[in-house]
Amino acid sequence: MEIDGKTNLLLLFGFYLLLSLITSSDSSLQYDYYRQSCPEANQIIKSTLRRIYDRNSSAAPAILRLVFHDCFVQGCDASVLLDPTEIMGSEKDTPPNQSLKGFEHLDIIKAELENACPGVVSCADLLVLAARESVILAGGPFYPVHTGRKDSSRSFPQLSYELPSPLDDLSTNIARFATRGFTDKETVTLLGAHSTGMIHCKFFEKRLYNFGGTDKPDPSMDSEFVELLRSVCNNRSHSHSHSQSPSASLSPSPSSSKTRQDQGMKMDYEGKGSGFGTLYYRSLLQGRGILFVDQQLTAGEETATWVRQYASDVSLFRKDFAQVMMKLSSTQVLTGDKGEVRLNCREVTSSL
Repeated sequence: MEIDGKTNLLLLFGFYLLLSLITSSDSSLQYDYYRQSCPEANQIIKSTLRRIYDRNSSAAPAILRLVFHDCFVQGCDASVLLDPTEIMGSEKDTPPNQSLKGFEHLDIIKAELENACPGVVSCADLLVLAARESVILAGGPFYPVHTGRKDSSRSFPQLSYELPSPLDDLSTNIARFATRGFTDKETVTLLGAHSTGMIHCKFFEKRLYNFGGTDKPDPSMDSEFVELLRSVCNNRSHSHSHSQSPSASLSPSPSSSKTRQDQGMKMDYEGKGSGFGTLYYRSLLQGRGILFVDQQLTAGEETATWVRQYASDVSLFRKDFAQVMMKLSSTQVLTGDKGEVRLNCREVTSSL
């Protein structure tokens, strides 16, 4: 959908109004923070990520997911990027984060930044800027990002369990987002990030075969869509009836197990031209939400209202999504001497 000049002006006005609000609440972050210390930082991130994306388009949704899992836990401090050590666990190793990908892409970008400006650009800023570029590459809107974040010198694996789950019902999901300062509307908006990427079968398989222990599919799902997802997630190495969960079949061989792990459904299954956000919300109205947590957005009066609004007005969604990503990116940041600048995003630079 094309956005006309008038809409663009309104979007820009909204962006800079929100920028002024963020500036007044957190003056330690600045727009173009690296303009003197590393003026090419934004371009390095943009061009390097573009090269990675041209070879592997899954990089964009992977990085978008990474920034959410980082910012939601203890703020945007790049703690999710830390590897485990002998004295510190890693957020990466917790169940909510074990399927995260894209770490190697950030390593490549960080190496380019270190070559140009050693010890200047934090991994936290790298992640939020790379996420913004990932949104654009996935067909989403541009939004300004303040920089000046510092990196955490520790990880918070115990807090990773507070992340929203694909299995959350509406009330649980709303409550989780509320603890991070997001409204019902903003929750609906942020979940629009599920417009891109692949959802692996293990996250929704029970909805297809044994929802709530009923030995039947989730009744909120469109029946034709159930069959489509079953065909995608069918274990090619072992036959089973539609009434039996694939997990109940005999243990597959290592090679077939790898195949099973790779099976999933693309969120933009009608193609990239279907529009960032548009297909996602329209699918929910048709009972075609892939994840239970997504489909649950139609179960509440207020959330369902916003689903309908976004399904019919892509410009409204793009504006709201840009603003909520700006808010997410400024959550509980470390600045000044409260953090460090890691030379390697996987390791703390200072000693604990």
